[in-house]
Amino acid sequence: MPVGRLVGSSLDASLGRIGSLEVRLARTVGEVKRAQELRYRVFYEEMSAIADARTLMTRRDADAWDAICDHILVIDHANPEVKPFGKTRPRIVGTYRVLRQSVAERHDGFYTAGEYDLQPLIDSKPGLEFLELGRSCVLPAYRGKRTVELLWQGIWAYVLRHRIDVMIGCASLEGTDPRRLALPLSFLHHNCPAPEGWRVRALPHRFTDMNRLSREAVDARAAIQALPPLIKGYLRLGAYIGDGAVVDHQFGTTDVCIVMPVANISERYIAFYGADAGRRAS
Repeated sequence: MPVGRLVGSSLDASLGRIGSLEVRLARTVGEVKRAQELRYRVFYEEMSAIADARTLMTRRDADAWDAICDHILVIDHANPEVKPFGKTRPRIVGTYRVLRQSVAERHDGFYTAGEYDLQPLIDSKPGLEFLELGRSCVLPAYRGKRTVELLWQGIWAYVLRHRIDVMIGCASLEGTDPRRLALPLSFLHHNCPAPEGWRVRALPHRFTDMNRLSREAVDARAAIQALPPLIKGYLRLGAYIGDGAVVDHQFGTTDVCIVMPVANISERYIAFYGADAGRRAS
């Protein structure tokens, strides 16, 4: 995996800190592998993802995109991991994977393009830089406000540094039976669709209709409670939802596409993190 240390780069610096928790980019191949191990623990051991032989052997969630992505990490300096011979290292407790359009276009494109037809949207927005978000996960003991706040601090700092205009990616609801997810899927379909100029659609062979209940039959309060925290967070920031869901049998999820123009992000959140991402800067 051709990922080296980011020597001399400003991206080598911390992106923020709250107490013993720090957010920054992975700096070495070893840190990327540890992020993959964290993803394995969450996706395969805690959730219902189905591992192939290589994943079982390595106990890491890895794919071809890891080598070209940047990996945002939340690290706990107060609870280190003990290595052989008594050495310690800070513990990685949360991660997010990000891929810039300018990098994706030099390689094999975006991961999300395997589920959604992104190209018409990208082609319609010449001059804008897209950023793909994915593989978000946090250890159970750290699923609180501080860790989530730091992950978003890291993303916001990254967006500003790279002059990102649009964030995209897949977000997941647990389960592979859309009938059981009819309430949240229908709520998203009726209340959060991307307008025509920002719409993406699931690939024809993977398209699953989200319009499963009429608008009148949707209990909005119950639907919102049924949404995963990550999707609710995206919506609060000003994200749109693409057309059609995609069932991902490997990960045991039903995915929706998030489209979030940076210009749409609520002023309240920009004020919270700082227009220069400096609120939690260390």
